[in-house]
Amino acid sequence: MGKMSANKPRHELDGTDRTILRLLQQDGALSNPKLAEQLSLSVTPCWRRLKRLEDEGYIKDYQANLDRRKLGYDVLAFVSVSFAVHADEAPNRFEEAIRDRPEVLACHKITGAADYLLQVVAENLDGYSDFVENVLRKMPGVHSIQSSLALREIKSSSRLPVPV
Repeated sequence: MGKMSANKPRHELDGTDRTILRLLQQDGALSNPKLAEQLSLSVTPCWRRLKRLEDEGYIKDYQANLDRRKLGYDVLAFVSVSFAVHADEAPNRFEEAIRDRPEVLACHKITGAADYLLQVVAENLDGYSDFVENVLRKMPGVHSIQSSLALREIKSSSRLPVPV
């Protein structure tokens, strides 16, 4: 498992904790009173459990899931980036720069033929081309860039399966 916030010891999740996690993944705006009602708990014990799950790092943050197309992002690209040399600082500088790019939804250091896999959105192909030409190609040390454009989105979710 990942590193927990504030290095607090991990509390063993019980069925109620797992239900809280499932319910909040479905609706992050669920109020504590509504959550308590669904769990058949009073508000204070429900709040304590929720606070503990947050403190122990099970819940990292809350966000709304937005429709990228309604916001004008019609292009979704998966981009493999490779470096010729890994011993210099170029990969570290790349990681720092990518963290600040709002069009990059995700970046993973991976195994296999490429070094990084990015998930990138753009309004259109011209916007994506601009990102590749003026951002990725200008980063020191980048050896190759391979793009795969999504033709159709079958499933897109950040919800994790919570064990029963």
